[in-house]
Amino acid sequence: MRRPPSNNAGGGARAPLQRALGYRFRHEALLAQALTHRSFGSPHNERLEFLGDGVLDCVIAEDLYRRFPDLGEGPLSRLRASLVREAALAAVARELGLSTWLRLGEGEAASGGAERPSILADAMEAVFGAIFLDGGYEAARAAVLRAYGEALARLDPSAPAKDPKTRLQEFLQGRGRGLPLYRVVATRGAAHRQVFEVECVVGEPGAGEHRTHGSGSSRRMAEQQAAEAMLKLLAA
Repeated sequence: MRRPPSNNAGGGARAPLQRALGYRFRHEALLAQALTHRSFGSPHNERLEFLGDGVLDCVIAEDLYRRFPDLGEGPLSRLRASLVREAALAAVARELGLSTWLRLGEGEAASGGAERPSILADAMEAVFGAIFLDGGYEAARAAVLRAYGEALARLDPSAPAKDPKTRLQEFLQGRGRGLPLYRVVATRGAAHRQVFEVECVVGEPGAGEHRTHGSGSSRRMAEQQAAEAMLKLLAA
């Protein structure tokens, strides 16, 4: 099996990612660590992920505060949550091509870990944390706003605050169809770092049954992702 280019320890191999981020690392070992999943070895990216989570929350909160001066705390919190949730982070990571540069253990790589939303989201946070350590808050702020540029531009504060599970339920009820069934089909990882795989089923076997899957660091996250996938499938 061909090893992904991300397993190359050379910093030059990650130059395209640094260009996409708009930031050049002085200490590229920090970027390498941010892209290293625990399955690959140590040092891995979990501590940087913790740091990046805080940096991301602060940057997004500040930007929303300035962008929407008339919004109250509730709507601002909702908008921030929509941007920093796992699915949104994974989407930003995909836009940057982050999966190409991830360093994963052979088993994780073989099972498609490079495209798993939870791994992509964690690595994205870790990269923001690494930029903060390497260049300070302003550098991290610039990188976050660059990465989130389109997502921030598309924000609509007046949009209904409904999650995918709620929207799917309303979609089905509006068409006289039964409610979706969610079930956990697999769990992976240690107790404190579990990944849940959830299946969403709509319809009856032999009568237009549809199935979608989602994964996340909690059952709720996985169900929301599966519901989002079902909405896209049924609307196609």
